Amino acid sequence: MRAIADQGFKYCTAIQEKALADVLAGKDLVGKANTGTGKSAVFLIAILARLLQEEKERGKAVKGVRALVLAPTRELVMQIAKDAEGLAKYCNLAVRPVYGGVDYRKQMDSLRNKRCDLVVATPGRLIDFLGKNVLSLAQCSILVLDEADRMLDMGFIPDVRRIVGRTPHREKRQTMLFSATVPEDVKRLAMQWCVEPKMVEAEPEQVAVETVEQVVYLATSEDKYSILYNLIKQNEQERIIVFANMKNETKRLADRLKRNGIDCVLLSGDVQQNKRMTRLEQFRSGKVKVLVATDVAGRGIHIEGITFVVNYTLPYEPEDYVHRIGRTGRAGAAGRAVSFACEEGSFYLPDIEEYIGRKLDCVQPDESLLATPPKLRKAAPAKKGGSYRRRGGKKRNSTRKTRNEVKK
Repeated sequence: MRAIADQGFKYCTAIQEKALADVLAGKDLVGKANTGTGKSAVFLIAILARLLQEEKERGKAVKGVRALVLAPTRELVMQIAKDAEGLAKYCNLAVRPVYGGVDYRKQMDSLRNKRCDLVVATPGRLIDFLGKNVLSLAQCSILVLDEADRMLDMGFIPDVRRIVGRTPHREKRQTMLFSATVPEDVKRLAMQWCVEPKMVEAEPEQVAVETVEQVVYLATSEDKYSILYNLIKQNEQERIIVFANMKNETKRLADRLKRNGIDCVLLSGDVQQNKRMTRLEQFRSGKVKVLVATDVAGRGIHIEGITFVVNYTLPYEPEDYVHRIGRTGRAGAAGRAVSFACEEGSFYLPDIEEYIGRKLDCVQPDESLLATPPKLRKAAPAKKGGSYRRRGGKKRNSTRKTRNEVKK
């Protein structure tokens, strides 16, 4: 309770109100809820309360992995682990994140040599460690699958089946599935892995965007950058996420903003994991105000104080639109989403409007937003290496002595 107070929780969200009593009682659960609804707190509070109760009953610490949370992406694993560490602050329980893209040996040694009560993992790296007997799930009494629908979409279910097979039988563990949507495939998984699960549904997805002011600017492809630049300049003290669909597009956009004097960081699938973590922390801390990202940052990243989201290119799938704008207006807070409907993007609007159950305001941008940005700075020059280009295109280091000079 002290840690919950430290986190600033003042009231239950819809999913917490409907699910906490059942999960604290040890019942299996299938929860239909999106990111930003407070679902992580549901299963984390249940896990920590149960682990503390087990230690109290046994009168001593219990060794081994006792709870496992599986999530589809590294970013989501890091976020859940961070939330878990905050809630476990006074519990004397160890949380270990497991995901790829970081030091393999360091992660392995941490799992082998240190206390490990709760593991939060992506399926791929966990399968690897299980295959090498780095850790055992024989004592795992709580299993959580977060974003089960996305794990299906990403093809993780065969790996998840292998992992579930390493845990105690479903009668001897508590199992919770959380998913933004609950299609037939997710229902089948719940029937296989849960025992008479409680079905809980938070408010429908479109209700989660009601707190977000949404506006669509009708703009040509040529005007989009001017509008974006001026929006950022007019809101220099605010934190902004700019979304685009393609990795190369985000890179070009970030480079262009930097050359126009706007400090921003890039987050896409091409960015190495250690750089992703550093850049996210720069944005989270407010050191950098603008994050340019693909949908790799669209789910599972909870950063307080994001003023608005810009859809530089509208997403191909309506679900991604909701996840993007959900980075602002989280848990009832007000937020703002700005989208650009150019010649191509306007074709995606009808599907998005149908999905969220409302018409989007399409307006012409103000003249102030169409002002031409200043002339781009030149790209940073290549590092001097003391070389010059000879005829024929070959390079030779100018500091190296020629044969005639050596002879002299």
